[in-house]
Amino acid sequence: MAVTRSSSTCDGFFNISLLIIVSLLFGTSSAQLNATFYSGTCPNASAIVRSTIQQALQSDPRIGASLIRLHFHDCFVNGCDGSLLLDDAGSIQSEKNAPPNANSTRGFNVVDNIKTALENACPGIVSCSDVLALASEASVSLAGGPSWSVLLGRRDGLNANLTGANSSLPSPFEGLNNITSKFVAVGLNTTDVVALSGAHTFGRAKCVTFNNRLFNFSGTGNPDPTLNSTLLSSLQQICPHNGSGSGITNLDLTTPDAFDNSYFTNLQSNNGLLQSDQELFSNTGSDTVAIVNSFASNQTLFFEAFVQSMINMGNISPLTGSSGEIRQDCKAVNGQSSPSTEAEDIQLQSDGPVSVADM
Repeated sequence: MAVTRSSSTCDGFFNISLLIIVSLLFGTSSAQLNATFYSGTCPNASAIVRSTIQQALQSDPRIGASLIRLHFHDCFVNGCDGSLLLDDAGSIQSEKNAPPNANSTRGFNVVDNIKTALENACPGIVSCSDVLALASEASVSLAGGPSWSVLLGRRDGLNANLTGANSSLPSPFEGLNNITSKFVAVGLNTTDVVALSGAHTFGRAKCVTFNNRLFNFSGTGNPDPTLNSTLLSSLQQICPHNGSGSGITNLDLTTPDAFDNSYFTNLQSNNGLLQSDQELFSNTGSDTVAIVNSFASNQTLFFEAFVQSMINMGNISPLTGSSGEIRQDCKAVNGQSSPSTEAEDIQLQSDGPVSVADM
């Protein structure tokens, strides 16, 4: 029997009711984020962030990649709440001490400089978690990548999660299945894996994050067969066998400080630096291969996907409304003092969004 609609009024009521139900099912935290959140309270927030990063780039061309990596490592643990920025204090065990972050994440001093500038202009308004989101967009844009309207309104968490930092962050030594599982665990998908890995189109990495590929890959006694032989010879000189592992090289061989799609063309030539990079293309039969090929042939497609994936990542469990707080100092919850973190910016493993080596 055919089903007929009794009236347009009934349809309208149904549609409104459906919207309400969908809203209740999916929650409102990410919906509360919006691009104009500070338009009335700190209208120059984005410009202040961008100006501070421009100044930092004068002496540190890799700082943009380092800052976007902080946002990545923050969002994958406890959601995008600025918990990564907290130092040890009282009951707080800093995520900075987790192996994927220790002697690896960097740029905390620039975050502090941004926060100081924002506090001078708009005291108590802009959260540290939003600083990371704004800094990521500015860093990509300043390197020639896309710009986008950053959704804002996150608040800062009151604790850190050292255990989560130890277990939830992807590693450059992990296989593609494990990495994808960690993305799925926070609501991201395979396209997000490939697009966000594309942030390795700028920045640097330490030998310790890829020397497993150079001499004795997976216990075979031989180098990783998916590593281009010319690149292998070059890397073996930078990172000698049984060396300290402290040498540093570019993540992107062709345009190391530019945000473009060269990362993906590098993968097609087996010139991916990290194991986690090259597996996106060399893992035969994986859905990631077609995505790599599409991004390699169409930079605009990559930029569009990257922006959407950054927005997706920035929507991971944000604190909004009255949850959390707006920290005065990104290193400490309000009311607590923090030890100096100057030494934290001396060393790093790699830049971009993947653990220890950048993913």
